[in-house]
Amino acid sequence: MKIITFSLHTQQPLLATSFQGDPNSDVSYSFIPGSMIRGAIIGRYMKQHQLSELDLSNDAVKHLFFDANSTCYLNGYLRSSQEGKRTLPVPRSWFKDKDAELGDKSPEITAYDFSILDRENEPETPKFVGEGFWTEEGDCVRFYKEKRRINIHNQRDRKKGRSTPIKRDPQTKQLKGEGEIFSYEAIDAAQTFEAVILCSSEDNVKLLKDLLQLSPELWLGGSQSAGYGHTKIDLDHINCHDAWDEVSIPIEDRIDNDSFTITLLSDMILRDEWGQYAVIPPSAQHEVSVPLIKELEKFLGVEPQPKRSFTSSTLVGGFNRKWGLPLPQVPALAAGSVFVFEKISITPKQIQQLETYGIGERIVEGFGRVVVNWLEKADFQAKQPETRKSSQPTLKQEASRSLAAEMAERLLLKKLEQALQKQMGYPGIQGEISNSQLSRLLLVARQALTTGDCDLVLSLLDNLPANARGQFERAKIGENKDFLKQKLYEWLRDPMSWSWISNPQDLTVKVAETERSITDEFAIENKLAEKYTLRLIMAVTKKAMKEKI
Repeated sequence: MKIITFSLHTQQPLLATSFQGDPNSDVSYSFIPGSMIRGAIIGRYMKQHQLSELDLSNDAVKHLFFDANSTCYLNGYLRSSQEGKRTLPVPRSWFKDKDAELGDKSPEITAYDFSILDRENEPETPKFVGEGFWTEEGDCVRFYKEKRRINIHNQRDRKKGRSTPIKRDPQTKQLKGEGEIFSYEAIDAAQTFEAVILCSSEDNVKLLKDLLQLSPELWLGGSQSAGYGHTKIDLDHINCHDAWDEVSIPIEDRIDNDSFTITLLSDMILRDEWGQYAVIPPSAQHEVSVPLIKELEKFLGVEPQPKRSFTSSTLVGGFNRKWGLPLPQVPALAAGSVFVFEKISITPKQIQQLETYGIGERIVEGFGRVVVNWLEKADFQAKQPETRKSSQPTLKQEASRSLAAEMAERLLLKKLEQALQKQMGYPGIQGEISNSQLSRLLLVARQALTTGDCDLVLSLLDNLPANARGQFERAKIGENKDFLKQKLYEWLRDPMSWSWISNPQDLTVKVAETERSITDEFAIENKLAEKYTLRLIMAVTKKAMKEKI
């Protein structure tokens, strides 16, 4: 088989709708389905040949788009940021300790492959490592997860271009009108996916490569008129290979194994002997052979004996652009499923046939991809991808620097507003203090806010009558129940300490080379510390007055 590999860069969110989520949302797959890539290339083929529809009796058309023995369009999976390799779905036999989580505090964890691991060495509280993608980099495994974007939309009238009120027709008693709210959870922009096309002949390779090179612009998925689906092909990296496999491990190194293991690299659609779609995993307890065993028997000539399975099922569908209708929903074995059988004698040719042609239905669209005797480590170290710091652009014009400074200032103020709102979620003023005293404090703080003069409020606190002073001294504030008067003094005498913010070091914003923080010249000149301290006092005072009503 000849292979074409190419990269797809998402310029807009991409909606490859799956069957997840609630009825009022569309949730995208985590990858670009092979059927979607095939459909886009068919569109180019029809446009190039000025066709309104494909002639299915044409041998060239069949071999290019509909014959799994001639051409297969594999799913576009995430491309790793470290080594630029095509990642693969995480095997479902990989587990970790329940409390082990990858993050800033724990950049590396130990994972276990239960398809190989002895039962005695299993962790006490195992948990599946989670769905996603992975690739081996050096002596460790790196997990990758696609970035997603959730957008909220409302249904609109096509003619009027806006939503119309929902009313009941007095004659038909049916509801008419638009305005329903729904959401799209799509693959986010600025991500790279690696796609693969398998071809049986050099002629097909040349035809498909020419179609890919027609233009870098490629539109994929749904809602393309609503700002979704724009991707770009990297024309400089459309590569052709004579020898290629998805796991980069020579077949000769995978013949001698303690068991015969099948791992799914994509979803697999199978039917049982009655023609029904089936997702039954092989088991030693089954008296009747399940569909997967029967399919394997066709390639191997012997019936493999199951030992254990690590599987999950999913629903798959699609969209037929000729019909303008969705394809029927069918159950399938999910990508990453692992099936372990008793050791059998297998030849390199049999492994190559299994991995080249796949198993099940819709193979031409990338379904049914398998790999034999792939996983070999019982335990290993797993990491997250390294985050690369993006270089900030240099601004040469004074107008650009002024705009960047203004943007940074606004973002800093937004962060301060968020910190102030967060503070309102904590317990406020507690104890016996009258609304008249709180109102006096509020009025003086509001007066001081114009100039940022905290001394006005300090003067009020220093000159309170005995009864009022007693109320301020006895009242308490916050989770630690500090005395109110003492806390007010702490805030007002040293507002630059930002003591009411839990992580003041995080309040820094950078736009291009312009940086703004709560301790820089901009903050001092505009008295941000004093003004936000006074706003905090006003906010907690208002909250206490409302709670007393």
